[in-house]
Amino acid sequence: MEYQYPINHHWSTEEIVDVIAFFETIEKAYEQGIDRDVVLKAYRRFKEIVPSKAEEKTICNEFEEMSGYSSYRTIKKVKDAASGDRIKMK
Repeated sequence: MEYQYPINHHWSTEEIVDVIAFFETIEKAYEQGIDRDVVLKAYRRFKEIVPSKAEEKTICNEFEEMSGYSSYRTIKKVKDAASGDRIKMK
């Protein structure tokens, strides 16, 4: 896809890479399916970088506007799934 990921210029290079990796797991959940534990690990790292719920909502909404993929709905599905489940969004 041709869009830019929402990033904060205050993040380190490593944090930017990790946030992009999180959004890539969301993309994979929609496009081909992905292991629940992979998404959860990426989300936990994302939350270390973006601990504020308000900032998380802003960043994830920006991502959804650009990509059409909902981080919120994906994480909700991940949290409801069992360990080892494969997540495939519609």
